[in-house]
Amino acid sequence: MLNLNNIEVIYDGVILVLKGVSLEVREGGITTLLGANGAGKTTTLKAVSGVLRTERGEVTKGHIDLAGERIDRLAPYEVVRRGVVQVFEGRRVFEHLTTEENLVVGAHIQSDRQRLAGGIERVYEYFPRLKERRGVQAGYLSGGEQQMLVIGRALMSDPKVVLLDEPSLGLAPMLVEEIFQIVQRLNREQKLTVLLVEQNATLALGIADHGYVMENGRIVLDGTADQLRDNADIKEFYLGLTEVGARKSYRDVKHYKRRKRWLS
Repeated sequence: MLNLNNIEVIYDGVILVLKGVSLEVREGGITTLLGANGAGKTTTLKAVSGVLRTERGEVTKGHIDLAGERIDRLAPYEVVRRGVVQVFEGRRVFEHLTTEENLVVGAHIQSDRQRLAGGIERVYEYFPRLKERRGVQAGYLSGGEQQMLVIGRALMSDPKVVLLDEPSLGLAPMLVEEIFQIVQRLNREQKLTVLLVEQNATLALGIADHGYVMENGRIVLDGTADQLRDNADIKEFYLGLTEVGARKSYRDVKHYKRRKRWLS
């Protein structure tokens, strides 16, 4: 469905952030991109959605294809029309609009009123809490409700691929579990293809089919979710587990040196 082929991204004409990134997002699957802060995960999503230009960034090498069609040269609204929508980190709602008005904004490419109404009802089916809060200004929603809203708003454009950036950030564990279950359900019932960026490797690998690990703007490891969960490096550095199952301290993890094969 979505392919990144050896892409490089440069900001301000001089700062090289992505250094030959290649990955494949399979149609109808959930693919996760793991890595520490600053690894380049969010930049990868922005390269796909086309919003790099608003931040003085650009794809300078390689290409990004959606179902065989190149999209990295398109404006962001054209990428949305092709069926790719990014849900940004930080729950960026329109605070002074109601819940339902936020959903309508997400359907800006939809001119059919019946399909618009059907889209809203479909979102309410997956997120019944939003239906209860449909007339409330989005700024007064809880953090979990706002996260549900931005995912629901993305669904309003009837996307083929959703780029989901750190959905667990700042949320209570029970809410995170609920949201991840809904993402799984959307993937299963709506055949929604998802590229998930997430620092919580345990959560991400729990719902993903395939995963990639990024460090310093490069993909250093990939495999099925099961393979990554069983990988000793992933266990120790990203899951915080030693080979005997004892959790390491943050200080130990911080100074953990990856094996040299990761850098090859």
